[in-house]
Amino acid sequence: MSEHALDVGLADFPQHVLDESKHRPVVVDFWAPWCGPCKSLKPVLEKLAAEYGGKFLLAKINSDENQALAARYGVRGIPSVKAFVDGEPVDEFSGALPEGEVRAFLDRLIPSPAEGLRAQAAELRLAGDLTAALQRLAEASKADPNHIGVRLDAAEIMLDLNEADEARRLLASVPDDADPRVPQLKARLQFMGTAGEDEAALSARVAANENDLEARLKLASLCVAQAQYEAGMDQLLEIVRRDRGFGDDIGRKTLLSVFDLLGGGELVSRYRRMLASALN
Repeated sequence: MSEHALDVGLADFPQHVLDESKHRPVVVDFWAPWCGPCKSLKPVLEKLAAEYGGKFLLAKINSDENQALAARYGVRGIPSVKAFVDGEPVDEFSGALPEGEVRAFLDRLIPSPAEGLRAQAAELRLAGDLTAALQRLAEASKADPNHIGVRLDAAEIMLDLNEADEARRLLASVPDDADPRVPQLKARLQFMGTAGEDEAALSARVAANENDLEARLKLASLCVAQAQYEAGMDQLLEIVRRDRGFGDDIGRKTLLSVFDLLGGGELVSRYRRMLASALN
């Protein structure tokens, strides 16, 4: 067991939870031996307690043996996780969440020294200064080498820059379930791999021959890889309009893959309507 995780009961709850939370956050896991989801969540919490190296204390409370504590803090189902700061509960969640969501819960509770630098990098990226944004992220990585968000921010910028190898290296260091962004970024990387040419060359091919559907498909993939989703979907719609049979209906199939990548929202709804119109 990690030195940053311990079993707690009614007698030592004031010391290990209430008093300790005045010095660092304490994450309390209410569990029971018969609870299946508890068995899934427990190793995730213990792993993160060790990884965060003392930034929080994990206090594990058997709710069957400590029903008074469970009742005091309104535990109605288990696993139930409650975070304490300065002697008071400040946040909570129920159920066996994936590691990425548990990590996000902890990061809200424990601001990293890298967060300010990440915010600066985001502003620089928005302003179009990707080089400076990467420099801030490099500083953030030094401040918090295990910060997964920093790596994913850098991977996003590498995809914007068409630096597939570096983006792939960064993404390989992050488990798929560590953050909801990981599958999306890996999907963007796959789109980049299907392009094969740079944007200028592909745009020139399309301008020279509007029926060069192969170039349109590669250009669409490159646009999606760079998060230029509307531009990419426009190219795919044009393929559908010009030749449904091209590449075994690959224009429509690829557009559906982009919808899956984006996961919904107004943009997807609009392009679904446009696709339906193109198919009629």
